Amino acid sequence: MSTDLVSWAADLARQHLARLPRRTAHVEGVARRAALAAEVVDDPVLLVAAAWLHDIGYAPHLIRTGFHPIDGAEFLREAGAPERLCALVAHHSCACVEARNRQLRIDDWSDEFTPLRDALWWADMTTTADGRDTTFSARLADIHERYGAEHVVARSIREAEPALREAVRRTEERIVLHVK
Repeated sequence: MSTDLVSWAADLARQHLARLPRRTAHVEGVARRAALAAEVVDDPVLLVAAAWLHDIGYAPHLIRTGFHPIDGAEFLREAGAPERLCALVAHHSCACVEARNRQLRIDDWSDEFTPLRDALWWADMTTTADGRDTTFSARLADIHERYGAEHVVARSIREAEPALREAVRRTEERIVLHVK
């Protein structure tokens, strides 16, 4: 899957996250997982590119709002990335819930509610913070442990859990059906 968009995304992520080795390992793992779902989405290249870039907003020099999905999407928009890619980054892993809890506007980008969006959420929610494969339940437990129960991230993930669980279930079902 060596296309120009994926190569650009991987290079951009590695460049901007270079000082965050654990975050880089996470996005590498998410991109690897996303490639496993490539056959069940309408645009496999876009899926893998979004996986590479979903956390680019964590780069310290790109922080504007302090909420990485929005900061990443805004950076990508300014860099001339396709609007659909920006929207996928803005909305990855049910970010609308945390945006609302942080009183930030995310409606500059629309959430597409597609198999591709589900697959990106699945890849992120089944990859550990350091890039290893994991289960959805273990990923949630890790997030709660790292942030603490009352942190906005943990509260938002708890609220988003049903939507995230469904995206993971749908993606895993699509992968299984595709293999048959």
